[in-house]
Amino acid sequence: MTGQDAEETRAEAPPNDAYRPSLLFLAVVTVVSAAADLASKGWAKAALSGADKGRAKSIEVIKDHFDFIYTLNPGGAWSFLRSLPENLRRPFFLFVSSAAIVFIVSVYRRIHRDQWAMRWGLPLALGGAVGNLVDRIRYGSVIDFIDFYVVRNGREIHWPTFNVADIAIVAGVLLMALDTFLSRKTRGGSGEPAAPPAEPLTASPAPPSPLPPGEA
Repeated sequence: MTGQDAEETRAEAPPNDAYRPSLLFLAVVTVVSAAADLASKGWAKAALSGADKGRAKSIEVIKDHFDFIYTLNPGGAWSFLRSLPENLRRPFFLFVSSAAIVFIVSVYRRIHRDQWAMRWGLPLALGGAVGNLVDRIRYGSVIDFIDFYVVRNGREIHWPTFNVADIAIVAGVLLMALDTFLSRKTRGGSGEPAAPPAEPLTASPAPPSPLPPGEA
């Protein structure tokens, strides 16, 4: 191998101190968020899934605004594809959830050192996806129990019931969006590396003047 080939090989090889995102951090944040989701769903199932005089049990947290009430959602967010037949709906959501987990892990492995928002957002979204996936495997539906609503003119207007996994997923997506915004701002602002200054032009030295006749 010639000296030039050796230099090209060293230039192509990644530096020894190249940043590698911590898989331990990914695992810890994912497990904590998934565990919080599954534990809260276990409490909701135990405390709210019974019947009280023909009506589902509920716990009023803030009057006319915030309740805990047990529901099973066979569809996605906002009951997406809820009416799809079970033999199609369940495999579809299992596939989508599994694909989302693989995608999140693959993206996490490529983040840079300064992408702190993405470093938190991906594990949070992954933990939420895992929590909902466990529900779909066990029940074929997702347990929801957080119910926000307002009362106007005697009528209750409800936000779709959700769970802790949904909170983790939304927080993760917002952090990923923040990372995208910060990255664009950096590229368009002072974070963009400046071009090296141009070398100053120097005047060429004037040629020596010819000697007067007779002094050569």
